[in-house]
Amino acid sequence: MTSSRSPLSPLELEDAFIKVTFEEDAMPQLASGAADPAYEPWVDQASNKFAEPPVFMARQLRKLYPKHSVTLVQDHSTNVLGFPGAMVQPTSPADLITNCIFIPVARHMSSVPGVLVDQVQFGSFTVAWDKHDFLVYVVKYPYGMGYMNQTFVLHEGPEEPSRALLVAAGGWHSQLHQEILVFNGNYWEKSYPLWAEVQKANWADVILKEEFKTAMQKDIRGFFDSEKLYKSLGIAWKRGLIMYGPPGNGKTISMKAVMKECDDKGYAPLYVKTFTGWLGDEVAMQATFNMARQMAPCVLILEDLDSLITDRNRSFFLNQLDGIESNDGILIIGSTNHFDRLDPALNNRPSRFDRKYLFDDPNEDERALYAMYWQNKLKNNNSIDFPDSLVKEVASQTEGFSFAYLKEAFVATLVLMAGQDGDDKPDFAALLKAQIKVLREQLDKDKDARGHARTSVASTQPPSPSAQFGRRPPHSSSLFKVDERMLGMPRIWDTSSGSVGGMPGGLPGASGPSSPETGLGARRELRSMAYSFGRSFMP
Repeated sequence: MTSSRSPLSPLELEDAFIKVTFEEDAMPQLASGAADPAYEPWVDQASNKFAEPPVFMARQLRKLYPKHSVTLVQDHSTNVLGFPGAMVQPTSPADLITNCIFIPVARHMSSVPGVLVDQVQFGSFTVAWDKHDFLVYVVKYPYGMGYMNQTFVLHEGPEEPSRALLVAAGGWHSQLHQEILVFNGNYWEKSYPLWAEVQKANWADVILKEEFKTAMQKDIRGFFDSEKLYKSLGIAWKRGLIMYGPPGNGKTISMKAVMKECDDKGYAPLYVKTFTGWLGDEVAMQATFNMARQMAPCVLILEDLDSLITDRNRSFFLNQLDGIESNDGILIIGSTNHFDRLDPALNNRPSRFDRKYLFDDPNEDERALYAMYWQNKLKNNNSIDFPDSLVKEVASQTEGFSFAYLKEAFVATLVLMAGQDGDDKPDFAALLKAQIKVLREQLDKDKDARGHARTSVASTQPPSPSAQFGRRPPHSSSLFKVDERMLGMPRIWDTSSGSVGGMPGGLPGASGPSSPETGLGARRELRSMAYSFGRSFMP
């Protein structure tokens, strides 16, 4: 049979020869002698179009390790590599593929300019936990608008130990370790910096009338101590409080003191920044209350309630607040500078927000208490004379001042004194009175300006598409945040979206020849650092 195809031209023959030669030589080049048997198949497959990478990798691992069970997990909350209860080492460090990212550090935190974060793109790790040994593969690949982190847990034998490991790791990550849960419109994240800031708060620094402060403390503490009472009366164990009043009068520091006390007693503090995000307010509110129900008993903080709850989302919020789903064990504390802007369904309806606490501008007695607070703080400063008569003068001359204005009077005075050179310091009392006069003029101008300005209200228009989709899509890498727990660690790794983990390069304190004693102490120090850091590899 004669072929009708015309003979190939010399140029076509040359192209075909080059193509065949290149394809034949490509595979030997891929076989670079990597120690990890799954390395080359994964790189080969991930470099081409594919539909279901986890299925491919699972089948490949079953071929390579026929005696092992293979357990797949995509849930980032079960980050095995970041579980301090397990011992983790890279199986083949030379075959690790990571993306290195430089994260700058605030200058006040450290003298180093920043840290390097390595995101694992491909890697295998040996893991020891509860007398079991595991082989864990972590791979990262494009998925939708972002990336997916896929983990494969291999165990020589049945799958049950692998699942037990995942339960243990997931349980640890679901708990708070010197962190506060923060909802930022689309997702929850754990915040160590907010926790550290909250630790600075103290009820002793909340300058309010003692009976007012005591009543509020009893209300909050009594709620968590009265579960049996609520249930014996057949009513839902939930409560809502509103702190309201003009700005600068102690609402925020009181909330911080509440969060610190609840955290100390084991009642998780949850803080909501905003409900606005690409998910939409309804889904965001559902996610917020679902987390609160999971973490109960807990305290849910809603700062600037008038901005969080709008005409657009109010019905969604009310449905979560007192709908058919149980909110047992949830204490909700909201705050607002504009109580009159709240819908009557919020500000005038017990069982939603049961009690309202007014944080008004301090009266003369409260201003005297605040001046005495500063008098006590400065009592050991020999260059400052702060007699009781000055306390009375400050209280009488600061009518209409908020606590924030009072604080500024003292801080500005101390700053001016610190800026004076030599021993000839100005008189503290005279300088303080001068600053009060300056702030009085500023306060009067601000009040006059507010009287002529149109009151701004929260917009009820839906956010623009760019605003809606400006936040992190699901499964994508989030912006990294660095806190002091990450500093001083030689090597930082990240293995899941929104989570930062650490992997020290060596045993802290184990310099020089090792011994059982120094090795044990170093391991204890490392484990202590791991728990304080939150997520760490354990060598």
